[in-house]
Amino acid sequence: MWGTPLIVLLVGGGIFFTAFSRFIPFRYFGHAINILRGKYDNPDDPGQINHFQALSSALASTVGMGNIGGVALAIHTGGPGALFWMWVSAIIGMATKFFTCTLSIMYRGKDDNGEIQGGPMYVISEGLGDKFKPLATLFSIAGLFGCFVLFQANQLAQIVRDEIYLPNELFLESPILGNLLTGILTAVIVSLVVFGGIRRIGKVASRMVPFMVIIYLFAAFIILINNLSDIPFVFLSIIQDAFTGDAVLGGSLGMIIIIGIKRAAFSNEAGIGTEAMAHGAAKTKEPVREGLVAMLGPFIDTIIVCSITAFVILISGVEVADVNGVTLTTMAFTKELGLFGKILLMVAVFTFSLSTMFGYSYYGRKCTSYLFGTRYKNIYNWFYIIAIIVASVISIDIAINFVDGLFAVMAIPTMISTLLLSPKVMAEAKRYFATLDKNS
Repeated sequence: MWGTPLIVLLVGGGIFFTAFSRFIPFRYFGHAINILRGKYDNPDDPGQINHFQALSSALASTVGMGNIGGVALAIHTGGPGALFWMWVSAIIGMATKFFTCTLSIMYRGKDDNGEIQGGPMYVISEGLGDKFKPLATLFSIAGLFGCFVLFQANQLAQIVRDEIYLPNELFLESPILGNLLTGILTAVIVSLVVFGGIRRIGKVASRMVPFMVIIYLFAAFIILINNLSDIPFVFLSIIQDAFTGDAVLGGSLGMIIIIGIKRAAFSNEAGIGTEAMAHGAAKTKEPVREGLVAMLGPFIDTIIVCSITAFVILISGVEVADVNGVTLTTMAFTKELGLFGKILLMVAVFTFSLSTMFGYSYYGRKCTSYLFGTRYKNIYNWFYIIAIIVASVISIDIAINFVDGLFAVMAIPTMISTLLLSPKVMAEAKRYFATLDKNS
């Protein structure tokens, strides 16, 4: 699925959005911060959650195991150069999110209960009409299964097994039983939140996301400050590796580029469409405002959090070890900070994993509602909870390949509809910024 056509669609589409918008998302970065701070919030606007809760809900699913285990996976399989292509993908992904999430407000639909809903399926149905409805159906079917948090649940079980069960000689004769226990406990915790819907998810996420990011970055910054002199060499190795060796094969897109873009897409979800479902629930009458808030996601997620993870791994030198995913990141933090680093990382992994599981359940519920009706949302939640338990006992390869494949399917209708409707976004942006400049 992640062949040249999809890479061209995501990267080429992102470059088009960046140029077509005349860099508007970047020029109004400060304005986006003010929107996020609540300067323009109006509780009477249509929607379900405020701008900050919408971004927190989106970040709850993006600032997660993709930033810890996903980055480690990228470096393990693609080398340091994969991070450079994650940066490229994130920068153009900011423009992509501006377009997709502006559209998620412009073309909101209603479910069978009459409640306002947003997301690519509604953008396609409301913005492009019935002849494009197969694209909306394709997105929703892929979203039903692509939003199962197999990777997150798998990596959480892995770190609990490596750092709690094995050192204490628990479940040595039956590791699967230990993983199963972790999966069941995780499923119980997640079920307490996800059955409450987007409002409960938004409230929990708006408290968890800032906390978990601060904890994680605090530990990482200690490591970077202790190794300040090594940072220029690590940065140079990332740039050199991105354009040499396996990075570019015979002038065509190389594996490092594909790996970097895949992991960036998994990390910040720009162009996938999941983020548009969270931002589509925002309380606002101004679509451009939510597009600007959404634009901050890839910056926070990939440019900041993913980069710091990668630098910690490369500074510690553990990337040569024959381990993968979250275990590699744990080794790096433990090597640099000892037991303190291990504990901090485990807290971060726990909160990152849970917050992602909260956010993705909402996406799957929305896809269910679109396809079958709102009365089936709770039935989907039960399948979602069961998938968490199953994910705890499968291999990391099965988990990541399953998610990658369905993310690829979701990206196709999302990017096609956004490209077709991009002139509508620019018309709305010109109106909004003209009004903003006039009033300022």
